Amino acid sequence: MIPSERLDATFLALADPTRRAILARLAKGQASVAELAAPFEMSQPAVSKHLKILERAGLVSQGRQATSRPRRIEAAPLAEASEWLERYREFWDASFTRLDGLLAELQSPASETKN
Repeated sequence: MIPSERLDATFLALADPTRRAILARLAKGQASVAELAAPFEMSQPAVSKHLKILERAGLVSQGRQATSRPRRIEAAPLAEASEWLERYREFWDASFTRLDGLLAELQSPASETKN
């Protein structure tokens, strides 16, 4: 998968609140499909569909322990998304710094006497 497709898959997977909740649970440690389905009012097959999307994005992987296949979170796609977002955070920080300067200038006593 090329980087832009990987980023698209990551954001697609993160767009759903159920999938974000699954990732939050997996951040605490690996879990079976039954354990992941427990807090939701949905069937295990429905949770499995969410897991497939997370797996396609590389956010979740499947292990093997005897007869079970626990899922675990994978950090690399989240790190890539974070790096991508970081570039835009720097832009917004600079914009907010300029806005703070303008507001300070408008609120200064010198600007009040001009009006």
